[in-house]
Order: sequence, then structure tokens, then C-alpha cells
Amino acid sequence: MQKLVQGIHRFQTEVFSSQKALFERLAKKQEPDALFITCADSRINPNLITQTEPGDLFILRNAGNIIPAFGAVTGGEAATIEFAVAGLGVKDIIVCGHTHCGAVKAILDPSRSASMPTVESWLKNAESTRRIIRDNYSHLTGDKLETAAVEENVLVQVESLRTHPAVASALAGHRLHLHAWVYKIETGEVFHFDSDTNEFTPIQYGQLMPRLAHGIGAERRPAA
Repeated sequence: MQKLVQGIHRFQTEVFSSQKALFERLAKKQEPDALFITCADSRINPNLITQTEPGDLFILRNAGNIIPAFGAVTGGEAATIEFAVAGLGVKDIIVCGHTHCGAVKAILDPSRSASMPTVESWLKNAESTRRIIRDNYSHLTGDKLETAAVEENVLVQVESLRTHPAVASALAGHRLHLHAWVYKIETGEVFHFDSDTNEFTPIQYGQLMPRLAHGIGAERRPAA
């Protein structure tokens, strides 16, 4: 806790004072560029990864960057998505998974969450991910299986986003783009799903992020 207190002191004396105008502007309103949906994992820092400032990202975090289908769960995820799109008018939504994800490990091996009933219940929202991996990736093991699960989970959550009315309306009106990313903790690389190649490829400097097509990921799944 002392580390946090010291951090607050440094923020107030060094950071805030040097960016006072920014925070005064943010106190009046927020106009984020994107909704960034990612895992609650302590190793993930969306602003650090994207090198963005306060006010640039509207952030939604939970275990496994999971987005329940609209109506399946009445909770913070649906409200946050609706407010970001309909209230703030964000133009992009990014679902960003990551390597070494504990939630994904538990999706692959439910025994990991057996002693945590709330976690176990939450991960039922990723049942589609579990079945896709079980039925289509039986030839993979170890790190390769985990990587496939992380990637497929991101794609599943992007598809789930489309069931939310605010998202569906904005997509139909060409006011919103969806993006599927995976952050590799050990290298700092960020991969995005390319609809043209049906693969996750590294994001390059100056690269434009195209809108994802419907039914993303279907062609990349190998036969079991």
C-alpha cells in the first residue's frame, strides 16, 4: 500500500502539475477515441501499450475480456458498451486478449476454477470459446493450444459485441469499427486479426485498421 501512496504523491507533485491544462479540460467532458476491452490481468496496461493519454480510451476490464451476449447478463459490461457507443459516440471498439491469460487457462482446464464458484460461473460466458477449441483444435497442445484459445476467445467476444443493440445500430450506420487484438506480454508485440488473411498479424507502424467482416475467424479454424 505504501507504494501506492508514494505513487499518488509523485502523480500530484510531478505529473498533474505538468499537465494541469489537460486535466482541467478533462474535468469538463470526455471524448474518448475508442472503447478498449481487455482482461483485468495486472500485467496489461492499455494506456501504456497504446501510449495514450487520460481521456483517449474508455476502458472495460474483466477476467478474460469476456463480453456476454446482450440479455444474457444484466451487468456492467452491457452498460459500459452502451454508454461508450450511444453516449460517447466512440468510433472504434477494440477487444484485446493477451498471452498467459489465467481465464483462458481455466477455460481450457475447468479444474483451475473449481474452487472459485464465482469465477467458474463467469467463465460459462466463454462456453463458445471452449467448444471451438475442443472441436477444432484437438491436434494442438501446450503453448500452441493456449495461443489458439486466446485468439479464438477474442474473436468470439467481438462477435458477441454485435448482439448489443447500440453496437449493431452503429455498425449498420457505418459509425463504428470493431478490432480484435492480442497482446504478447513477453515481447510487447500486438497482433490484430486481418479479415483478408484470416490470421492474427503484428500491427505495423502507420498501418490502417480495417473494419472486421461478419463471421470473422470462421475460415481460420482447422479441421479437428
